[in-house]
Amino acid sequence: MARQEQVLGLEPQHELKFRGPFTDVVTATLKLTNPTDRNVCFKVKTTAPRRYCVRPNSGIIDPGNSINVSVMLQPFDYDPNEKSKHKFMVQSMLAPYGMTDMEGVWKEAKPEELMDSKLRCAFEMPLENDKNHESETDQTVYSSPSSVKTELSTLPKSASASLDDGEVKKIMEECKRLQMEVHRLREENKQMREDDGLRKRKVTSMGSPHSSSSSAMATSAMRDEGLSTRILALCVLFFVIGVIIGKLAL
Repeated sequence: MARQEQVLGLEPQHELKFRGPFTDVVTATLKLTNPTDRNVCFKVKTTAPRRYCVRPNSGIIDPGNSINVSVMLQPFDYDPNEKSKHKFMVQSMLAPYGMTDMEGVWKEAKPEELMDSKLRCAFEMPLENDKNHESETDQTVYSSPSSVKTELSTLPKSASASLDDGEVKKIMEECKRLQMEVHRLREENKQMREDDGLRKRKVTSMGSPHSSSSSAMATSAMRDEGLSTRILALCVLFFVIGVIIGKLAL
């Protein structure tokens, strides 16, 4: 009895194309679609199992669903005069109702229950025009950081796109916190001056001018010294953040 016609839809249908260079792993995608109302078991086989890695190489496709199979060609020395003789076969069968052991089903399957489709492999190397285009694209990509670096001081938001997102977020949060701290210190300094003025007027009305003046001046000097220390610390923090941004931009 002749085998059944393949029920799965394959894309591509007849040929898997692998585009070089082949100095690294090259991946082609095979899409399998189940248009039936039954579960379909599938297996992907090849005539050169040591040259390819297939994920997944077997499984079950639910009715109306699709699955993408990644076919990964391992690195090799490409010879343009040598034609590829590698082939793939997609084997499938309708899953029995109540199936629990897929391997057992494959072993017990009858030949007339199996369906298969074959695909050949084709290797392609990029044309010279494509290489030139990729080279120009690479130059454009590599030139972007220098322009960002030049505009770092005037366009911090656009420059931050070339930095690590986590670092940029931390720096922005630190800047926001420092701005709030400066604002708080200004308000505190303003309040301190108002309190000093009020205290001076009270002391002047209650005690001698000389003792009250000395006390007020000492208190004001201590607070001004504390405020100056905080402002100096904030300046140092701003400087450190600036150095960090400069290093990240490089």
